[in-house]
Amino acid sequence: MKSVALHNLGCKVNAYEMDVMRQNLQENGYEIVSFAQKADVYIVNTCTVTNIADRKSRQMLHRARKNNPAAVIVAVGCYVQHEAESQSAADDAPSLQAEALGADIIIGNNRKNQIVRILDEYFKSHAVQDNLIDIARTDEYERLFLKKPQEHTRAFLKIQDGCNQFCTYCAIPYARGRVRSREPGEVLSEARVLADAGCREIVLTGIHLSSYGLDFPGVRSADYRDAVKAGFLAELIGRLAEIPELARIRLGSLEPQIVTKEFAERLAGCEKLCPHFHLSLQSGSDTVLKRMNRRYTTEEFEGGVRILREAFDRVAITTDVIVGFPGETEEEFAATKAFAERVGFYEMHVFPYSKRAGTPAARMKDQISEHIKAERSKELIAIGEKLSGRYRAGLIGQKMEILTEEVKDIGGMRVLVGHTKDYVPAAVPEHASETNRIVCGVGERLLTEGGQQLVLMREPHDESFIA
Repeated sequence: MKSVALHNLGCKVNAYEMDVMRQNLQENGYEIVSFAQKADVYIVNTCTVTNIADRKSRQMLHRARKNNPAAVIVAVGCYVQHEAESQSAADDAPSLQAEALGADIIIGNNRKNQIVRILDEYFKSHAVQDNLIDIARTDEYERLFLKKPQEHTRAFLKIQDGCNQFCTYCAIPYARGRVRSREPGEVLSEARVLADAGCREIVLTGIHLSSYGLDFPGVRSADYRDAVKAGFLAELIGRLAEIPELARIRLGSLEPQIVTKEFAERLAGCEKLCPHFHLSLQSGSDTVLKRMNRRYTTEEFEGGVRILREAFDRVAITTDVIVGFPGETEEEFAATKAFAERVGFYEMHVFPYSKRAGTPAARMKDQISEHIKAERSKELIAIGEKLSGRYRAGLIGQKMEILTEEVKDIGGMRVLVGHTKDYVPAAVPEHASETNRIVCGVGERLLTEGGQQLVLMREPHDESFIA
């Protein structure tokens, strides 16, 4: 039996794909071991969203070689694909030498489902196979099927791949290709299997989730809002809600323009849908948004937030913000800070702009210094922490429910820790229930554990509180 160690970098889509690779390897006789251990095979699922992600991808490949110089090193995913696309910009097809990454095998995107076959062929011939495709020219949705998640309570479920937006700062369309959507029947089939395995919550994820169905017959549009109008995502959520064993459905990142009154009201009618919406902002300045090619204004974004707050009680809005985009002035950054304060996000993920080779933004004038980007990040993170604390404090005295995930000792008290429907970390006394259960209660006070604030729920005395 050969041993294999896996390391994942990047987004929820990468996490899902890594879980499927792990599952397929186990089913074919591989022993899964820690990445720190000596293994026969090391697989690094790479990311290329920022320069830091590129560097971490290379570092993990080098660490694998150091762990066992004789091991087979496999580099898969977005960094691999983007490097190939970058090196072959003048050619008709991507090419990349495995040695350039310190790997024995390289696998781009849309080929992760073939990991077992690729390894088998390598062990027979010890010849590196060319496992890169021209991702920009494929309309194939890579078929992956997860039977049991690594995390018992919650599972990511990928329903879409690729992106057609081409924001000026982003390399992901070059690494993931164009929009490709998964057939609803396959999504429902996988969700039922996950629910039968004990999973109580699924998180629908994709590279550009708002484009789900854009490539289905009858749409074939360049505007993802046409897919929203056709109702593909809302219809899928409604059908998933009919699975009795599933208690919660959560959505991954969405574009703000997906939020129409009709869309929000339709989702609000689904009791299992979590009122937690991650709307990608990127900047609170209209002039920066235009340079980013984000295709909406701050007024439109705020309008979407207003619609969600009218449709849902206590909705949680989270977002991403890029600071230090080329040409960002002090006035534009001030507009972003003011906008964040006005909207009142539950959480903000703040990133300094990272120059990506081959993107229009990398060629823009007035690149911002790393020092200024760091200072602006620090300022915006502080605002985000203040807003997050305010949102959590607002849950004191409010009825809520958590999906219990694990037992912890916090301040000498044994508690079950989980997340509310709006994705706030919360805890309830251990004897109130057990893991993987929905428990209702009332927010009593805030706890701090490992630098993170949790809401401690008052122990429910009514048995009907426990689902």
